[in-house]
Amino acid sequence: MGTLTFRPSEQQHLISVATSLDKPMEERTAAASAQFDMETRFRLLASRGSVEKGLGILDTIDQKFA
Repeated sequence: MGTLTFRPSEQQHLISVATSLDKPMEERTAAASAQFDMETRFRLLASRGSVEKGLGILDTIDQKFA
């Protein structure tokens, strides 16, 4: 079995890489969550037969994520 040793400069580099990825990942997660919520709402309204409201939600999705 081997041993993995990090030098302080390597640790600092890994920490800076990890923190630089935090913001983009948070933004993508928020966008994916919003898209999922809108699709779920659309499907619920569509199952209830509210075509106008469902199409309105699709327009909202197109405007926000186009």
